[in-house]
Amino acid sequence: MVRILYSWKVAPEKLELFIETWKKTTNKIHEEVKGARGSFMLQNHEDSTAIMTIARWDSFNDWKQFWHEGNHSQMGSMHDLGERVSVEIYNEVDDFTK
Repeated sequence: MVRILYSWKVAPEKLELFIETWKKTTNKIHEEVKGARGSFMLQNHEDSTAIMTIARWDSFNDWKQFWHEGNHSQMGSMHDLGERVSVEIYNEVDDFTK
């Protein structure tokens, strides 16, 4: 498993729509794209415009194929509402969350 960490900056007036768009987008990707396991969103406690979305994928290759096949265009509306600041890739070592 890999986790992809996307950092976003979202203007306060666009935040509610960004969240709704992310919900639809992440669920659609999870339902339609091989290896996509869904994601969750975090909002910075001190800076509500700082958002992190963390996606879980079966493998790095599944995520890479998602981007190379052009499926990432599903995320276009998120880019219209917020600025993606960074993308980081982590191998999941273990997960004890319930």
